[in-house]
Amino acid sequence: MSRIDLTRFLLTVLAVCLFSLGCASIANASSDKVDVIMVYDAKPDQAEKDRVKGLGAETKREFRNFNMRAISVSENALKSLEKGKGVKFIAPDREIFGMAYLMPAAPQQSAAHKTAGMPAPGTKNGEMNGYGVGVAIIDSGVGTHVDISSSVRQYDFLNGAYPQPIIDEDELDSYNSDARSDPLGHGTHVAGVLAGSGAGSAGQHKGVATSAKLLSLRVLDGDGRGVTSDTIAALDWLLSYGSYFDIEVVNMSIGKAVEESNATDPLVLAVEQVWDSGVVVVVAAGNYGRDGHMTITSPGNARKVITVGSLTDKETGDDFGDDFVSTYSSMGPTLGDHVLKPDLVAPGNKVTAAVSLNAKLLGDLPSRVGKCGDSYCSASYLQLSGTSMATPMVAAAAAMMLDKHSSLTPATIKARLMRSARNINAEPTAVGAGVLDIDAALNETGTVSGQALSPLMARSDEGPVILVEDTATLWGDAAWDAGYLWTDGYLWTDGYLWTDGYLWTDGYLWTDGYLWTDGYLWTDGYLWTDGYLWTDGYLWTDAVTNYNSLYETSASTVELNDD
Repeated sequence: MSRIDLTRFLLTVLAVCLFSLGCASIANASSDKVDVIMVYDAKPDQAEKDRVKGLGAETKREFRNFNMRAISVSENALKSLEKGKGVKFIAPDREIFGMAYLMPAAPQQSAAHKTAGMPAPGTKNGEMNGYGVGVAIIDSGVGTHVDISSSVRQYDFLNGAYPQPIIDEDELDSYNSDARSDPLGHGTHVAGVLAGSGAGSAGQHKGVATSAKLLSLRVLDGDGRGVTSDTIAALDWLLSYGSYFDIEVVNMSIGKAVEESNATDPLVLAVEQVWDSGVVVVVAAGNYGRDGHMTITSPGNARKVITVGSLTDKETGDDFGDDFVSTYSSMGPTLGDHVLKPDLVAPGNKVTAAVSLNAKLLGDLPSRVGKCGDSYCSASYLQLSGTSMATPMVAAAAAMMLDKHSSLTPATIKARLMRSARNINAEPTAVGAGVLDIDAALNETGTVSGQALSPLMARSDEGPVILVEDTATLWGDAAWDAGYLWTDGYLWTDGYLWTDGYLWTDGYLWTDGYLWTDGYLWTDGYLWTDGYLWTDGYLWTDAVTNYNSLYETSASTVELNDD
């Protein structure tokens, strides 16, 4: 870490402290202590551990599968920490939150299923329900509810905990799990959207992949807050024990502010390592779209994982013409790295699903308890909005795809979800490839041999022109050319883009074979030909410094109304 980088880091620690509602994740009881995550080239040896201890640092966590350590250290010792053997960089152990907003008066969720392209009952795709596919929900816990199977196990990682099942001769001998609880209610709601049976609502508030095997990894407290190192610990646990629970999909309806590159964000590095192990990771884009572009949260800025935004469904049956990207759904490109995100959107506005008994959200919001027709349901349901609700719909779709074809890789699942997404009239930094279409995704073919990285965006040196990487070259096959990836052989709408009716200067999406193969990184065409999005270069030069909104989770501060 250079002197400039270290100075920037110290300023970041201060900025986070100012904007993180009390600095709970940064400062210890002693004002000169900071919580950080050290990232190494390899596992630190004993000499390095002794050196860190000699600096007065307290090790909060060590990880089995990540070359990281979470420590608490004095500000004065930070400069000395960088001099350790194999130290790559140091990042603050930041606060992390659930990605839900609270809305009044709940409609029925069946409309959301219709919007998401749920396969018709009785069809071959309609038989796919995620049977046998394990899905880990990293959230605030999954409480008891008639819609949620009693076989769901939970492991808590709050406050440095690291529960471990007992393995004997490579067999799961004892679960050694924690009692299921969700004092907040957020994680239970996510579980209900993903796989709830609908038993307490006569099927009205049924989940998407009802036979998926859920596993709860709790990293958020009763107020919906946690720290990055606890979340990384849950991901580390999955790499060690996930296979014993048949985990093939991870749902993360949580996020934190983006304050470093995705190349040096410990949470991004962790989710991408889980992805590389063969597990599909689906994450929320964030709920800060009203603040404009570059509001995607971490780890949604990771190029490998599937990042999900929210769609507002106006509930007009098969007429989807009035659907729109939710006003609060975070927009790309990602801050600093300029990755085109989200990857797609799914229904996330006013979704009713299960909520845990005595959940804080139920007590705080009695008027938002879900109804079944004209009477109350026989169990607790709550209506919530946010990318938190959209994310489990995509995670469930991934489980259904694995139910149909168990050999699919995470990259192929991401590519198929994006190519099959339904087009709506919205810019790509808001909608990604389009709206989740589960039936179409189940019918998709084609595979990705490498990684389906989300493309980068760049501002042209020749003027107000935004360029995008060629996905055909980036993904290693012409079958994934943007012209086909972004629905029906065109990018958006009818083959023309927004501003002046031209996609690129030559009328093609990305000029085939002209990018990396010929030594060029970017296309030579126009994305926003009149430069309206970055008219004065303000946003593109990363002049976004107000992170306060990324910590605003209270409905009392932001009232949404996508009616």
